[in-house]
Amino acid sequence: MKIGAIEILPVLDGVGKEPAAEVLTRPEVPDAWACHTDLLDEHGTLHLDLGGFLVRTGDRVVLVDAGVGTIDNGKYAGGRFLESLQGLGVAPTDVTDVVFTHLHFDHVGWATKKGEVVFPNATYRVHAADWAHFVESPDADPGAVRKLSPLVEQLETFDADGVLAPGLSARHTPGHTPGSTVYVVADGGERALLLGDVVHSVVELHERDWEAVFDVDPVAAKAVRNALADEVADSTDLVVGAHFPGLRFGRVVTAFGNRSFQQIV
Repeated sequence: MKIGAIEILPVLDGVGKEPAAEVLTRPEVPDAWACHTDLLDEHGTLHLDLGGFLVRTGDRVVLVDAGVGTIDNGKYAGGRFLESLQGLGVAPTDVTDVVFTHLHFDHVGWATKKGEVVFPNATYRVHAADWAHFVESPDADPGAVRKLSPLVEQLETFDADGVLAPGLSARHTPGHTPGSTVYVVADGGERALLLGDVVHSVVELHERDWEAVFDVDPVAAKAVRNALADEVADSTDLVVGAHFPGLRFGRVVTAFGNRSFQQIV
């Protein structure tokens, strides 16, 4: 897909599985998934595609998130990320930038492997609030510290919205995590938003007030989720969540008073 002259391609790594009714809820709606069973399997399980996005802009080769890694625990399974990149004609040494929407394990899996940086020529970028929360805080998760500490020499944190590469801007959207970031790709009068885990499923763009069990600050996350859905509804903006089926973009449209996400082919 292209936004102006900027190319954006999905990089698939694997899949996660979660019981939908336990991880995504609408507190005022007892059976919020009743109208969305087509998005679940026969067991009520939500399948979450895992991976990231390759953005080619100017002379930069940018990865937005880095998949789940080689984990295979029966619930989350990855392993395909580098193979997917190779299929797009990109070697690890070609990557100039890795930018993270946030630092949950299923977004940083290929940042390092066994203590070695996977993309040796890349500058790694993340919001400073997430680095502080996941790596530097006294109660930081040891697994995150092990995974992410090797990046220090190649790391640049940011604490303000702004341009990180030609046509690629960061927008701080705290709630899911303290430094959760949406990346906006804009060129030639066109715009696409990479939403990260501001939304986990397309249902969160259909209706207001969904809550995710993974959110660090549920109140802030819900407010950001609602605001972004309102912003893109009935616009020309393309949007994608970090776990949407096939990591495919679409638009949010309203018909007969109801919103829906319409994936583009």
